[in-house]
Amino acid sequence: MCCLVQKCELKLKETPQHPIDYKYGPRSVAVGDFNNDSWPDMAIANHVVNSIAIYIGQNGTSFSTPIQYSTGNGSTPYMVTVGDFNNDNILDIAEANFGTNSIGIFLGIGNGSFEKRVELSMGSSRPIAISLSDMNNDTILDIITANYGTQSISILFGYGNGNFSSPTSYSTGYDSFPSAVATGDFNNDNYLDLSISNYGTDSAQILFGNKNGTFTNGLTLLTSVGSRPNSIAVGHFNQDVYQDIAVANSGSNEIGIFLNNGNGTFAKQVTYSTNSSSPYSIGVGDFNQDNLLDIIVSNNGTKNIAFFLGYGNGTFALPRMYSTGAFSSISFAICDVNKDRRLDIMAVSNDTGAIDILLGSFEGFENQTTFSTGSYPQSVAVGNFNNDTRLDIVVANQNGNDVSVLLGYGNGTFENQMPFSTGSEPSSVAVGDFNNDTRLDIVVANSGDNNVSVLLGYGNGSFQNQMTFSTGYAPNSVAV
Repeated sequence: MCCLVQKCELKLKETPQHPIDYKYGPRSVAVGDFNNDSWPDMAIANHVVNSIAIYIGQNGTSFSTPIQYSTGNGSTPYMVTVGDFNNDNILDIAEANFGTNSIGIFLGIGNGSFEKRVELSMGSSRPIAISLSDMNNDTILDIITANYGTQSISILFGYGNGNFSSPTSYSTGYDSFPSAVATGDFNNDNYLDLSISNYGTDSAQILFGNKNGTFTNGLTLLTSVGSRPNSIAVGHFNQDVYQDIAVANSGSNEIGIFLNNGNGTFAKQVTYSTNSSSPYSIGVGDFNQDNLLDIIVSNNGTKNIAFFLGYGNGTFALPRMYSTGAFSSISFAICDVNKDRRLDIMAVSNDTGAIDILLGSFEGFENQTTFSTGSYPQSVAVGNFNNDTRLDIVVANQNGNDVSVLLGYGNGTFENQMPFSTGSEPSSVAVGDFNNDTRLDIVVANSGDNNVSVLLGYGNGSFQNQMTFSTGYAPNSVAV
């Protein structure tokens, strides 16, 4: 490392956050480029309405109206992940269905859309978490699930053509209630091992992998009585060649670090408080570009996420909190949303139904700034409506029967909203130049009137009265 640890501390400041309104009970989020445009897209598991939703990223500044894919009646999808299952260099999606004891596979087409779901039976397992790795060294992705119903983990070996084997299961112990699974080579034999957070027995469990994809019982790492570890992550926290483990202890309001001794054993857990926050999900990444891994957790009940800067010696700084505006931020994904070479965070909440995007900067993460809209905002789009080179916002307000236009100042703040009337129950909004005058116009899908509204722009931030065009029944999405 090129500097002393104390010289690498990060000074953080609070700047605005970017929430996306969502109402379908988001439970989990995964990120990938589904349409091969080099911008990250999102897949959301919606456990309330039994679907996954695909958000297509648009130039790092906004996302499309979601496209829904059913996961089956009563499926209750708990977690979603992405990978290439048929070796066509196009990302596919796998999701764990708690309600129907199954895994759903959606093979990607490469344009942001997906083939019809293929369902893989998991018996009576109640899969609650899902992960991907090559567990049998054949260079093909396999699926690993944590099974709440059968107190086990299961592996479905991939065939490389989008199909998978029947599950092979390993017990995690009586009343263990495994909550998450992560992979790593913990004994340096070049074969992947499994680490499991066991919510019911207050422990993390290690299963050591063999060359042929089978596993042997390994270690049980205690996380303290009542700690209720809910999530687990793997990383090099002290810059040696051995992979370490971090857990989110939801019952004791702390994270736990297990440093690898290098011989297949781990040091006793060292904990860091999340204050009064109950950590739900945990992830790792280098968020301040010092080449040292940091830790982030989503906190249930306190409207924030906690960020722990790593010192590179296995220890971490006290947490810095960043607001999400939601009490129940239960899942997040880490990626570079806006291509500024800094990691960003996408967090989902199942109480507000919001997807919060926190953009990383050298000085930390952006915190939320709120701007008023009309009644019950349902969709948002971005464009330069007054030709000042600054991005503006338009929002479709379902209960107000209008759109709100917020002109940007170019510094992350906006003018007060200007409302423009639409049809009944506008549910989706998009922008484009519809009359070839080089000025952006607005189109809105009115689900209550069975039509779309087009509002032609004057180029100064204001718009003409709407023109309506009939559609089919209850349109709820529009794209340009």
